[in-house]
Amino acid sequence: MEVETKVQFEDTATAFSYKSDAELKKANFIFTLVNNPITSALGTGAVRLGLFLHLPIKGLIRSTVFDHFCGGENIDQCMPIIKKLSDRGVRAILDYSVEGAKTEEGLDKTAEEILRTFDAAKGNDAIPFGVFKMTGIANSALLEKINSKKTLTSEEHAAFERVRSRVDKICKKAHEYQIKVLIDSEETWIQDPIDQLAYEMMKKYNTNSAIVFNTYQMYRADMLTNLRNAHHEAVTHNYFLGVKMVRGAYIEKERERAKKKGYADPIQPTKQATDDSFNSALAFCVDNKQRVSLMCGSHNEISNHYLTVLMDKHGMKNNDSRIWFGQLFGMSDSISFNLAHEGYNVVKYLPYGPVEAVIPYLLRRAEENTSVAGQSSNELRMVRKELSRRKSA
Repeated sequence: MEVETKVQFEDTATAFSYKSDAELKKANFIFTLVNNPITSALGTGAVRLGLFLHLPIKGLIRSTVFDHFCGGENIDQCMPIIKKLSDRGVRAILDYSVEGAKTEEGLDKTAEEILRTFDAAKGNDAIPFGVFKMTGIANSALLEKINSKKTLTSEEHAAFERVRSRVDKICKKAHEYQIKVLIDSEETWIQDPIDQLAYEMMKKYNTNSAIVFNTYQMYRADMLTNLRNAHHEAVTHNYFLGVKMVRGAYIEKERERAKKKGYADPIQPTKQATDDSFNSALAFCVDNKQRVSLMCGSHNEISNHYLTVLMDKHGMKNNDSRIWFGQLFGMSDSISFNLAHEGYNVVKYLPYGPVEAVIPYLLRRAEENTSVAGQSSNELRMVRKELSRRKSA
C-alpha cells in the first residue's frame, strides 16, 4: 500500500534525542547482535543455558538488554524514564512483565502489582494507560479448558470466578481513576474466555467513554470479522469499543499447533494478507470513530503513516483523544518520537520487574527482532545513522 507521507520517520535527531551517546552505542551493539540470526540464536541459547546452570549472568543481562528494553525492576525505578519520555511528548504504560505464576497466591500477587500501576498513574498525564496479560492473573490450562468448551469442575468454576474478580478490580480502578486499560491478547486456544471477560468489562465500564480496550491480532484470518462483530455488539448494547490493534506475536506457535492437532491454520496465509487486514481495520475504526477508540500498536511505518492520513481525511486533529499510537520501549523510536513531535498521542510500553523474572519477555524481544523481516535491520540502520550524524555534528 502506498500512502501520502504526512510524518517523516527518518529524523533520527528527534528519534534519539533522549538517548546519550553511550546508550546509543549500546543500542547499536544489541541490534547488531539480533540482526544476525546465528549470533542471536547463540546469544539467547547462552542465556537459557546460563539460567539453567544458575550461572551469575543477571548483571550482564541487566547492563545490556534489560536496560535497553525495560524501565527498571520496580515502579519507582521507571519514573525517571517516564519523565524523560514525557519531556519529549511520549507517554508511557507501566507494564508489569513478570510471567508464569502458577498458584492462586501468585496470581493474586500479580493482580495486586497491576493495581499499583494504576495508583502510580493516577493524576499523572504521563501515564494515560494501564495494561495486563490475562495469563498473569489466570491459569492458562483453565483458560484453555474454557476455550475448548469442556465442562468445568466446581473448583474450576470457582477459580474462573476469582479470575473474573481480579479483572473486575483492575477495570473498576481504571474506571474510577479514568485511566484506560489494555487487555493484551494471547494464543487462539485461550483467547475466547479473554474476549468474553473483556466485553463484560466494556459493557460495565465503557458507558461514557472507552476505558477498557481489547486486543485484536490482525494476523488471524477471522479477526477483521471479529472486530466488526465487536463494533456491532457495542452499538447494540450502547457502550464504547476500545480497540488495541496489533499484527500478532505467536505465528510459529499457532501454525505448529494447528498442524500437530490437525485443524485449519488460523493465521493469514501471507504477510501481505495480514498487512491488508490491519490497514482495513484501521480504516474501519476511523470510519466508526463516534463509537471506537483506537490504539495502533504497530512498529510498521506504512501502517502508522496510513493512520495519520486517515485522521487527516476525516478532519481529525493530531491529538484527537480517540486515537493513540503505541510502540515498545527500546524499539521504533523513529516512529514514536517523530509522531509525538507532530503532536500525535504516542505511548511506549515500559516493561518492568525483577531481572530474572522479565527474562522470558526479553528473550521474546530478541527472537521477534530477528524473525520479523527487516525489523532489526531498520532499527540498526536508524541507530547507525544517528551515531554518524552526532559524530559529524
